[in-house]
Amino acid sequence: MLRHTMLFLGYELRATLRNPVWPLFGLMQPVLYLILFAPLVANTNAGGTMGDTLRMFTPGVMMMIALFGSLFVGFGMINEIRNGYLERLAVSAVWRPAIVLGRTLRDMIVLVVQALLVIALATLMGMRASLPGLALMLVLMAATGLLASGLSYGMALALRDENGMSQIMQFFALPLIMLTGIMLPMSLAPDWMRAVAQFNPLYHAVEAGRALFDGDFSDGSIPLAFGLILALSAISLRWSVASMRRIAG
Repeated sequence: MLRHTMLFLGYELRATLRNPVWPLFGLMQPVLYLILFAPLVANTNAGGTMGDTLRMFTPGVMMMIALFGSLFVGFGMINEIRNGYLERLAVSAVWRPAIVLGRTLRDMIVLVVQALLVIALATLMGMRASLPGLALMLVLMAATGLLASGLSYGMALALRDENGMSQIMQFFALPLIMLTGIMLPMSLAPDWMRAVAQFNPLYHAVEAGRALFDGDFSDGSIPLAFGLILALSAISLRWSVASMRRIAG
């Protein structure tokens, strides 16, 4: 079980290292937000410093990487289903969950590397954050990536159609992002938006990230975010693994 998962993880990591262009392109958008958008927000924060703004803004950027870096990984799997590659793997002697687990672990490792680069850039721009808080935020971000990649692989295996999957992803991605407070704190939003945001697990993850960066470990959003994200990650991973088992019949 573990050996098969590590074999698939090694294969996926080597494939990523042979073609690192896409992870780098995935990193460019959050970096541009950090460079171009954070100074705009800083100018609206009367009396606040650039460091304060980055401590508020960077957790949101990390969640953006976790969501968009993992939500679309299933598209490659659809092509593998169509050309029969995944079906041949599924009927082989390999432990079937390892096919999904190896890819998911690869996605989480790529996300953490991207997040470390974003944190390094934000630190160079003046951000100062709690080190234990940064470590916990990386764990929360990796769990969010697990949730998004599990959903993406599960949807790819269920739909097996790029067009349908793309429409569903775009339908949910915009409200999820707008109701997280990634760009601006939800305290600036009207009451109805703040009420709806309470049902968005990513909103709690961003709020927890801001508390962690501030070193406020007593904030109630932290256990709430970890509980929600870990539970939903387990459900999405179970769904994708079950979908993979069904391919073999």
